[in-house]
Amino acid sequence: MAAAATVGGGQRQGKEYPGGLTLYVFITCAVAATGGLIVGYDIGISGGATSMDTFLQQFFPSVYRKEQTARGGGSQYCKFDSQLLTAFTSSLYLAALVASFFVASVARSLGRKWSMFGGGFSFLAGAALNAAARNVAMLIFGRILLGVGVAFAGLSIPIYLSEMAPHRLRGTLNIGLQLMITVGIFSANLVNYGAAKIRGGWGWRLSLGLAAVPAIIIAAGSLFLPDTPNSLITRGYHEEARRVLRRIRGKDDVDDEYADLVAAAGEASGAARRQPWLAILERRHRPQLAVAVLVPFFQQLTGINVIMFYAPVLFRTIGLGGDAALMSAVITGLVNIAATFVSVAAVDRLGRRKLFFQGGCQMLACQVIVGTLIGVAFRDNDDGATIPRAYAAAVVALICAYVAGFAWSWGPLAILIPSEVFPLGIRPAGQAIALAVNMLSTFAVAQAFLPMLCHMRFGLFYFFAGWVLAMTLFVAAFLPETKGVPIERMGAVWRTHWFWQRFVVADEDGNGDVEMDCRKADGGIVVR
Repeated sequence: MAAAATVGGGQRQGKEYPGGLTLYVFITCAVAATGGLIVGYDIGISGGATSMDTFLQQFFPSVYRKEQTARGGGSQYCKFDSQLLTAFTSSLYLAALVASFFVASVARSLGRKWSMFGGGFSFLAGAALNAAARNVAMLIFGRILLGVGVAFAGLSIPIYLSEMAPHRLRGTLNIGLQLMITVGIFSANLVNYGAAKIRGGWGWRLSLGLAAVPAIIIAAGSLFLPDTPNSLITRGYHEEARRVLRRIRGKDDVDDEYADLVAAAGEASGAARRQPWLAILERRHRPQLAVAVLVPFFQQLTGINVIMFYAPVLFRTIGLGGDAALMSAVITGLVNIAATFVSVAAVDRLGRRKLFFQGGCQMLACQVIVGTLIGVAFRDNDDGATIPRAYAAAVVALICAYVAGFAWSWGPLAILIPSEVFPLGIRPAGQAIALAVNMLSTFAVAQAFLPMLCHMRFGLFYFFAGWVLAMTLFVAAFLPETKGVPIERMGAVWRTHWFWQRFVVADEDGNGDVEMDCRKADGGIVVR
């Protein structure tokens, strides 16, 4: 059997199992990753729909009047400030926050596959309701159903990808989810651009209703996917798990990896399996819990919501016209997709920490410069004047550089890290907590952004820049490198970390997060 993982000096070498990337595992991961389309499409579509005059006239007339007043000389910063308008956008994330705790039980008891199916079905129902909406209540209820779908997809898909992928390519295949999110955002921007030109004022219905397309893709696709060997073993389907493992690795010799999976499931058969929500609070799991809370929390404080949720609103606020605003959002969408490919290529070569750090530095510089440019050119503009064209072009270029930095660092890695650090028994619960923190932070930022834009003005960019600095320092000091480490042998990265080792080193009674050395012996499995 290959040597166990060794960790030290920043270099980590994972245990080697036979087999590599097969066509079968590539196709299954690609189909699962399409669930990111529903998340991305929603992120892109909501801001575009809320910038359409016909949508505002029908559902948010007070906002429409303020916008018209701003065009004639009112405040350029406060014209979209409406708690009801932001409630339409952010209600999805509050619903996903609540649903994530229930979805964890589904993923544990029924498997990852059926969780993905539930996400597609719920998202389909929400899209239909939004497209047919006659009042704000229907809009918000539809958003709640979309939120439930996001909870199912956001919890089950990252785990599915991390458990199916060969450990040497876990980052690459997992980031396929983020790639689909960026494609969903870009598609939504294109739809918004075309829908805004439809005569008759019903273009927003097309924008919201087309969310059904990615929902159907993941719901139908999940029916043909196998469940992960990890999930199958946990639920007692050992022969099927061995069969799936052979197929996804393309080798018959999977005994070593299968032994590690069975041993991990055996470790999870105690308190962690019966009471995962209590087990996850144990001292030995505090490093994983801290990372699963802080990484998604910091992700939402990068300021990416300023760009992606309200890109059309933001560009109109700095003085670009409606069509120019949507075109600028399309440009940022293309940058987002292209830069995500950088992460796909580099995450399993350079590692997670280097991408986190480089992206953080790039986003920090861009935000400071953008805030300064808008502050100098736009000032406290309440007279309806627009930002000079040269300044507007510079802002768009810098925003593209910011999006690129996010797309190859904090965008995909904040999804990858929580899905790979938890032991099997508490993995769904850990991912549920990470998702809940993400949704709560997203809800808070989405709800607060427009009032903050109104009151803080260009200082809003400095606010988020301060958070980017804090999170970049957190990565440098507290985030261990996880590239190349098999998902069931992740304990080594915590036991050798200068800070986290105090929580996971075994105590005198043999408790703690002890790495398993699993091998076949006399027909059985020995855990050392």
